[in-house]
Amino acid sequence: MKSTRPTSKRSWTGTLFAIILILLAFVNNAYSQAEVEPWGNITGIRKQGQLFNFESSIKVVSTNRKHVAITAKEKQSPHYKRVADDEQEVTTWIDSLFFKENVKDDGAGKIRVTIQLTSHKDTTLQGVYFCISLPNEYLNADLRYSNGDKQDLDHFVKAAEAEYDDNAKGIEFETTQRKLSVKPDERSLIMVRTDSAHNKLLLYIPIKLGGVKNGEVVEKEFNIKVSGDLDKTPVNLTLNTARQGRAFEGLGGNFRLQNPEMDPQVIDYCLQNLRIAWSRVEMPWRFWQPNKDVDPTATADSGKVNPAVKKAMEMAHRLDSLGIPIILSAWFPPNWAAEGKLNFRPVKGVWGNKLNKDNMDAIYKSIADYIIYLKTKYGTEVKLFSFNESDLGINVRVTAQEHNDFIKGCGAYFAAHGIKTKMLLGDNSDANTYKFIDPALNDPDAKQYIGAISFHSWRGWDNATLQKWADAATKLNVPLLVGEGSIDAAAYSYPDIFQEQTYALQEINLYTRLLAICQPASILQWQLTADYSPLIGGDIFGNDEPLHPGQRFWNLKQLSITPKGLFAMPITSDKPDVSCAALGDNAKGAYAIHLVNNGTERSVTLTGLPAGVKQMNIYITSKKLNMKQGRPLQVNNGGVSFKLPATCYATLISQ
Repeated sequence: MKSTRPTSKRSWTGTLFAIILILLAFVNNAYSQAEVEPWGNITGIRKQGQLFNFESSIKVVSTNRKHVAITAKEKQSPHYKRVADDEQEVTTWIDSLFFKENVKDDGAGKIRVTIQLTSHKDTTLQGVYFCISLPNEYLNADLRYSNGDKQDLDHFVKAAEAEYDDNAKGIEFETTQRKLSVKPDERSLIMVRTDSAHNKLLLYIPIKLGGVKNGEVVEKEFNIKVSGDLDKTPVNLTLNTARQGRAFEGLGGNFRLQNPEMDPQVIDYCLQNLRIAWSRVEMPWRFWQPNKDVDPTATADSGKVNPAVKKAMEMAHRLDSLGIPIILSAWFPPNWAAEGKLNFRPVKGVWGNKLNKDNMDAIYKSIADYIIYLKTKYGTEVKLFSFNESDLGINVRVTAQEHNDFIKGCGAYFAAHGIKTKMLLGDNSDANTYKFIDPALNDPDAKQYIGAISFHSWRGWDNATLQKWADAATKLNVPLLVGEGSIDAAAYSYPDIFQEQTYALQEINLYTRLLAICQPASILQWQLTADYSPLIGGDIFGNDEPLHPGQRFWNLKQLSITPKGLFAMPITSDKPDVSCAALGDNAKGAYAIHLVNNGTERSVTLTGLPAGVKQMNIYITSKKLNMKQGRPLQVNNGGVSFKLPATCYATLISQ
């Protein structure tokens, strides 16, 4: 007979707790998050980690439609902040129009976008639009309007270029696997266009048609919802240990001193908690020798060395004493070494100054004197020398041929004076400007002076561009360095983005691809100081929390535990949203696998491990996991299987 005894308080509490856990799990699974770039463009909505991708923007169209201004990376001066756990806010300008955009997560696959436009002068326009670009999978979607004036369409695209307009309460696109709907807060003109050149579908909804008056405020709200299949199918990784590429020596860092009050705490924390394999410091050249006719070494010996020079040299010495190789880079030249007045900001769109060709011998000597002084006074050897981003002019500007000429001229001067320092080829502002290194790359007389090749990872992430840098290093048989590693050069102006999962995931995803494609000796984080700090708090960026690591720091720490000197090895993933890179040394039987899961939780099987590998340690970093070490994974017949959480960075290291 069933007992009628009342349930005890303990068992009832346990039941209630279990119910709460189930409900929380349901809420977490249903929860969605908008991916918002700091300039205001929404790049999709995540559901259980999977990104349903699209890209929004705000477009301002002139009356003749010939001029279109659009929110985009490095096009405006936006400000970003997270105003709540489920809400992000971006403020930005386009000409005299001020925009405030709020993006609020609103349930399973849903977000609410509120855009407020304020005009600061009378302006005649064709219109201001909220625009959404849809990927090519939507090109043949079924198209339905909510309460529209026209008939709905099945399979919208009938020709290479097509368009469709309607007055409606909303619009919905549906494919066999995905659905996306957009509903403005009131009945509106909704325009659909195909962009055959970029293989995309474009959606335009007016925020304001016609001109705007000074002081006029317009506010529109848009509800966006996505749904569809979640890809939770298993991932298969295949490792090929038969091919060993270039060695990865480990994570590096930039230590350019710019904030005397805030820098030390970040530098100390990073050096105490990260294994740093390479470093890059500044040569404050304009303070080292401001007068061409005054010997800078004598000035320094007399105790009159500029404080900025002293601090930079002490930073180099500290890194050298830890056994970390040093790249010495110069930003601003002294007046006598430059043509014209020094440009600290771009002049008519042109950055930096050309070197004064009449003073090249004095330029070589000035740089050499600095390196010699570091050696004699501090016992510090400089491995490589460069001008920072001289392809762009930050802040010395040279042509590709002048870069080649400088490598040969300064390199020969170093060699003649017994200086072991080699020249760094490139040190380009980004990967896109690879042609800048071509003259030196193809000049046999320059090769003897080149110690490594470098580019900065701010732009140019496609496989073909990155491969060009790998090929250049192979051709010269020198190490390749990512001299400045990160993803957004303007992020210092909206530093709240550093705490976002979106930024952390994109950054480590790029690093994983760099490891796989470029096979660099090191990726040098910009920076391991308060500038672009990977740490949170400490009064940096106005945040008065105690200094502590964020997701970006844990990503870097996880990368830094890679055993030194492992060689790049081919590895493939059968899922495009799982990036992977492999490193190993067959002689030592040591292997490290780096994975970034840009999607849902899924099972992973890795095959191709040598027979001698019996166990692998796994570490995982995500929004909630800080380099969490899991149980050791057992390897059977060269294969190992494990679970990969959604939107995470995972590292496997053989025991």
